[in-house]
Amino acid sequence: MSVVTEIEELRRRYQRRVPKMFYDYAVSGSWTEQTLRENTSDFKHIRLKQRVAVDMSNRSTRAQMIGQDVAMPVALAPVGLTGMQSADGEIKAARAAERFGVPFTLSTMSICSIEDVAEHTTKPFWFQVYTLKDDEFMRRLFDRARAAGCSAIVVTVDLQIMAQRHRDLKNGLSAPPKLTVSAMMDLLTKIPWGLEMLGTKRRFFGNIAGHAKGVDDPSSLAPWTNQAFDHALDWPRIAQFKKWWGGKMIIKGIMDPEDARRAADIGADAIIVSNHGGRQLDGAASSIRMLPSIIEAVGDRVEVHFDSGIRSGQDVLKALALGAKGTYIGRAFTYGLGAMGEAGVTKALDILHKELDVTMALCGETDVKNLGPHNLYVPRGFGDPTVQLSKGTT
Repeated sequence: MSVVTEIEELRRRYQRRVPKMFYDYAVSGSWTEQTLRENTSDFKHIRLKQRVAVDMSNRSTRAQMIGQDVAMPVALAPVGLTGMQSADGEIKAARAAERFGVPFTLSTMSICSIEDVAEHTTKPFWFQVYTLKDDEFMRRLFDRARAAGCSAIVVTVDLQIMAQRHRDLKNGLSAPPKLTVSAMMDLLTKIPWGLEMLGTKRRFFGNIAGHAKGVDDPSSLAPWTNQAFDHALDWPRIAQFKKWWGGKMIIKGIMDPEDARRAADIGADAIIVSNHGGRQLDGAASSIRMLPSIIEAVGDRVEVHFDSGIRSGQDVLKALALGAKGTYIGRAFTYGLGAMGEAGVTKALDILHKELDVTMALCGETDVKNLGPHNLYVPRGFGDPTVQLSKGTT
C-alpha cells in the first residue's frame, strides 16, 4: 500500500471503498456547486510570505478554542450520516479526535447517538443541533447532551430550508440504503464496507429514532424532517436555545457582518463563518472571502471560527492568519474515515498538522498564535465578493 501524503489521496481511497450514494453525499454541493468549488479555489488566490534566517526550533501549534486547549486550532465539524461512511463512524472519529487533542462535533443527524459516543470516549465533545420547531424534542436533546457531558453546543442556523443536492436525489439517499437494483449493484463492488456494516447494529439516525415522535424506522424519517425544521427561526429563538442550554454556544452558518453582530449581541461564545460547505445557498461567496469582513465587524466581541473548503494545513494557516481563532474540517476527515476507518481520521489530522507546522516555520513563525496578515499576500478586493480575482493579483 502506498504511503498517504495528502488529503486528496484519502479522497481517492474513500471513493473506491464506500457506496456511491454516501460518497456523493459527502462530496457534493447544492445546485450548480459553484460555491462548493470556490470554497477551495479561493484559497489559491492567497499567497504565503516566506521568511528565512529565523530560529525555527521549539515550534508550537497548540492553542485554545472557546477556552479549550487544542493540539492545533482544528475541530472536526458536524457531518451527518458519518456512521454510514464507516461502521460506527462517529465513535471512530470522536476517538481519533480525542487521541489527537482536537474537538469533535457530533451531528444531530448522526448514525451513532449522543449516548453511543459518550460511552466510547473519555473527554467531553461538542454537539451540533439544528433549529427545530419541536420544543419538547429540543429540550430533551439539550438534556441528553448535558447528561453525556458535552461541553458546548453548535447551533446550525443556515438550514431552515434545505437546498437541493442533485446527486442525493438521483441516488435515492437513505440510511440504511434502500436495496434498489442500482444500489445493490454498487454494493456488490463494496464488499469490505458491507461486511463492516453487517457487524454493527447502528444503521439509522440514533439521535432521532425513538426520540422524535413518530420516527421509528427509515420510512418515517422523511415526513418528520419535512415538518421539523423551523422556517420561522429568528434571533430571539436562537437566544432561547442558549438559555435552555445554559452553557457554551457556538453559532454555525454566519456569512454576513450584520448577522455576526447579532450573534455577538445574544452572547454567543463563538461564531463559525460557514456556507455549509457549499451545500445550501449556491452562488454565495466562499467562506474564506467573507472571513475578513466578519472579523472586522465583531472585533473581540465574539470568537470567530472558520469552516468550508479546508483541504490542507496551508488552508488552515491562511484562515488563522486572516484572524480566525479556530477552523473546522468536515470532508477532509470524512475522506479519511471512509478510506481507512479510525486510522484514516488520525491520518487526516496528521497530514493537516504536519502541513500547518512546516508551513508556519517556513513563514518564519514558531507559534500558531502569532500568525497574522503579515504572513500573507492577499489580493486587493479579496474580501469583496463582487471583485473578480485573477491568478497572482496582489
